[in-house]
Amino acid sequence: MRAVVIYESMYGNTHLIATAIGVGLGDACDVTVVPVAAADRDLLATADLVVVGGPTHVHGMSRASSRDTAMAAAQKPGREVAVDPDAAGEGLREWFDGMTRLGCVSAAFDTRFDGPASFTGRASKGIARRLRDHGMKPIADPESFLVTRDNHLEPDEEARAQRWGTRLFEAMSAPVRS
Repeated sequence: MRAVVIYESMYGNTHLIATAIGVGLGDACDVTVVPVAAADRDLLATADLVVVGGPTHVHGMSRASSRDTAMAAAQKPGREVAVDPDAAGEGLREWFDGMTRLGCVSAAFDTRFDGPASFTGRASKGIARRLRDHGMKPIADPESFLVTRDNHLEPDEEARAQRWGTRLFEAMSAPVRS
C-alpha cells in the first residue's frame, strides 16, 4: 500500500506532525511525506491513502493573507519562532482549487492552539470536506494536534501523531463491513 502525507506548515509544527504520521504509517506501507507545493498529480495518482494537514488560521484553513501575517509575525524582533523552509508559496486552499478528483481513502489533520474548538477553530474540518469534495473517502475523523501559545508542539503530540498514523493504516487495512 502507498500513502502520501501532505502538509502546509508555517512555523514547522505541522511539518513535525506530518513526519510523525508518516513514521506511524511507515512500518506498514510505502510512505511519502511532502509539503503541499510538492504534492503533484503524479505523486497522488499512485496513492491508496492521502493524509492532508495544515495549521489553523483564523478558525480554519490558512489563506494567503493569514500566511503573510504569520510570516511577518515570525520576523518581528524578539520572536522565537522560525518560518518552516517550505512555508512560502501557495497553501492548501490553492492546492485544492487545482486538484483533480481521486478515488482513494483519506484523512485530515491540523495543528491549533489548545482550547475548545469553538474558540480556536479547526482547519482539519475544512480539509476533510475538501477531500470528500474531491472524491476521497474518509477513514478517520479529522484530528487536531495542539501547539502552545508560543507556537511549539504540546508535549507528546509527535508521539500521538505517530500512533494516529498507525491507526490510519489499521483502518485502511480493516475488512469493509457491509
